[in-house]
Amino acid sequence: METKKRENPLKIIVIGCGRWGSFIGWYLDHVGHDVTLYGLSEAPSFQKLLADRKNEYISLTPTIGLTTNIDETKNKDVIIISVNSQSLRSVCHELKDIGLKDKTIVLCMKGIEIETGDRLTEIVSSIVDKSNKIAVWIGPGHVQSFYDGVPNCMVIDSLDYKTKDFIITNFSSDLIRFYYGNDLIGNEIGAATKNVIGIAAGMLDGLNLTALKGALMARGTREISRLIKALGGNELSAYGLCHLGDYEATVFSKYSHNRQFGESFVKKEEYSLLAEGYYTVKALKKLEEKTNVDLPICNAVYDILYLDKDPKETLNQLFKRSLKEEF
Repeated sequence: METKKRENPLKIIVIGCGRWGSFIGWYLDHVGHDVTLYGLSEAPSFQKLLADRKNEYISLTPTIGLTTNIDETKNKDVIIISVNSQSLRSVCHELKDIGLKDKTIVLCMKGIEIETGDRLTEIVSSIVDKSNKIAVWIGPGHVQSFYDGVPNCMVIDSLDYKTKDFIITNFSSDLIRFYYGNDLIGNEIGAATKNVIGIAAGMLDGLNLTALKGALMARGTREISRLIKALGGNELSAYGLCHLGDYEATVFSKYSHNRQFGESFVKKEEYSLLAEGYYTVKALKKLEEKTNVDLPICNAVYDILYLDKDPKETLNQLFKRSLKEEF
């Protein structure tokens, strides 16, 4: 991907330098913006970048800045956040404490808070100053594929149309085609829950039941569409890029942390990388209570992960449910 030159580049800081955050920094630098990556000095992933300016996925150009000073966010136009979803609230309090105002905050992450069942934009908007604009950047794609020049489609969504337009206008390239999202609830829930379906897919792989992943995709999407509708979103969002459109990267890909975690779990193999679906499925129990929506696949994953239920028997129970119409 050839680096683009801009007359008026945006000043952008990325909070979180794991696999996705470091890629976002690399990508926005290549589309011509002034990019800084922020990380904790004690974090191994950031120590690696400080020492070598590269990690196992990408190499950073000399133009990308590295900092451990959160105060630098005050001098930026756009703040990208890419951290563990359960850590988002503490990051937002840090931004509030430094008086962050009049910025565009973009969440490049997927999840639901366990304690509250809140969507990520709900967390941010409840803490930071109201002058800040909030958006999400979600959809399919893997760092390894993007870095190799393989293009994909993604979604930008926000309650504010001008914010969506500002981000898409400035972030688009031949590598990523952005679509304007029009259902923030549906897109956030769909993006978060596809990780749970990814874990279920990995469990099927680990149990030599890979042929069932087609049924998992169909029924998983239907299950999540009902939840989105109950929460006030558009059920069709589950069939878009945020959820069903992300299944290839989550349900089948060798790069998917959630799929690999599910496979490793049922094989009783150790897996240390972040799988957001592990936390999201716990948060879904709260949303199920709130909405009274039946979530059989999500419940099966929860029972296996948290209640130590037998994986094969629990997944088999899905086939013993009462007979019903498909739609």
